[in-house]
Amino acid sequence: MAPLPPGIRFIVSFSRDQWYRAFIFILTFLLYASFHLSRKPISIVKGELHSYCTASYEGEVGFHSQSPKAGDAPAQQLPDNGTDCGWAPFDQDNFQQLLGALDYSFLCAYAVGMYLSGIIGERLPIRYYLTFGMVASGAFTALFGVGYFYNIHSFGFYVVTQIVNGLVQTTGWPSVVTCLGNWFGKGRRGLIMGVWNSHTSVGNILGSLIAGYWVSTCWGLSFVVPGAIVAAMGIVCFLFLIEHPKDVACSSSPATHPKSYENGTHRFWPQKQALTEERSKSLDPEMQCLLLSDGKRSGHQNHMVVLPADGGGGIAAISFVGALKIPGVIEFSLCLLFAKLVSYTFLFWLPLYITNVDHLDVKKAGELSTLFDVGGIFGGILAGVISDRLEKRASTCGLMLLLAAPTLYVFSAISKMGLEATIAMLLLSGALVSGPYALITTAVSADLGTHKSLKGNSHALATVTAIIDGTGSVGAALGPLLAGLLSPSGWSNVFYMLVFADACALVPAALGKQLVPAPKPF
Repeated sequence: MAPLPPGIRFIVSFSRDQWYRAFIFILTFLLYASFHLSRKPISIVKGELHSYCTASYEGEVGFHSQSPKAGDAPAQQLPDNGTDCGWAPFDQDNFQQLLGALDYSFLCAYAVGMYLSGIIGERLPIRYYLTFGMVASGAFTALFGVGYFYNIHSFGFYVVTQIVNGLVQTTGWPSVVTCLGNWFGKGRRGLIMGVWNSHTSVGNILGSLIAGYWVSTCWGLSFVVPGAIVAAMGIVCFLFLIEHPKDVACSSSPATHPKSYENGTHRFWPQKQALTEERSKSLDPEMQCLLLSDGKRSGHQNHMVVLPADGGGGIAAISFVGALKIPGVIEFSLCLLFAKLVSYTFLFWLPLYITNVDHLDVKKAGELSTLFDVGGIFGGILAGVISDRLEKRASTCGLMLLLAAPTLYVFSAISKMGLEATIAMLLLSGALVSGPYALITTAVSADLGTHKSLKGNSHALATVTAIIDGTGSVGAALGPLLAGLLSPSGWSNVFYMLVFADACALVPAALGKQLVPAPKPF
């Protein structure tokens, strides 16, 4: 008999369960990357919405300075797609406040909607809920760009579009985290979710490149194309997403690989033994302390609501109050509030800052801003690896936040020294800012949402995830708004605000750490 080809040997070396898990990992990665892809265009297009003003009157791009008054130049007739000072109404002296209001409207709606999204999502099939959100998000992302083609200059139109888009995008995060939590156990969760969470940076990079391609010629397509991509991925979600391993007769957690059984014949423990071992394995000491029930019956079971299940049994769905009472939820929610404030300020205002400091055009500034997300990919993975290795989630977040604060201050000074300095600081800042953000929104949320008192109830994961990310989104809404208010007085004030917010994130992280006993040897 002829030997099997190497490719076939590779395929059969993995079990059916492993192939399904790899498929879900990749699919959810692409689904949420498309959400972030659709959020990035607004930050790229900002420079174009007010580009002509500064180019005509100041001779260089400088977005922190005020536009000329109406009486300083003769009135000119409006072209079809705006004025010589940009796209009305963003051609006025208060353009930075208006652009900040666009960010705030989206992020404030996202923050409010996130609290409701988890509660709604855990009571509906994830596949349907996520498909609806992605198609609707694609439609409203494209609608913003339609304003270019139909010559719409109403500020209210763009604000309403942002608000509705922010609401429908809340369907994404609780859904994908719940789905991933259903498929993957707690082993190496930090590493797995650290790699998986790089979808945020990948989506931002792709969104920057796609939006930047059309921003100087037809900025409407900078929104229409990403919107079409999100909607298309919504159809893919409907066709292929598998919510739970039991739907395809797979095991509920990955099989372990004990050394004594790693040979060609016996590669895995029997399923019953694997599940027993997983239950007996100690948790991350910090998370164990935050989730501690002292071996007693959980006091949160009074906050469980029993819903009818398809199979005639009952599915326990934790209430909002019950989720809040899980130790650690409030601490990490507050920590994420400040961490996300910093991250989203960079997301929405970084291209504008680069344009001002390095005197680049809008397209090149958008491309350069992707280096922040490249650093974020490595930062998220590094945070996951360290937290798994040290078995300390809170300490990992605290360390990276502690390093990020002075790094941001140095960034504000060094980035003015030239393009090379900007590139180096973008990579370093991206890693330190995105690391804690990625760890809290993924591994920490999954740890809290799968507390042992919940008895494996994945329906609690959506609510816990929504509370943590919803609170973080309050900070995400405040950051860009404050940046819009502070930037007219100088970009240094924006960076002082970011350093202060980063320092504030350390407080809840330290409060969580004080509850942690001495870690066990790794």
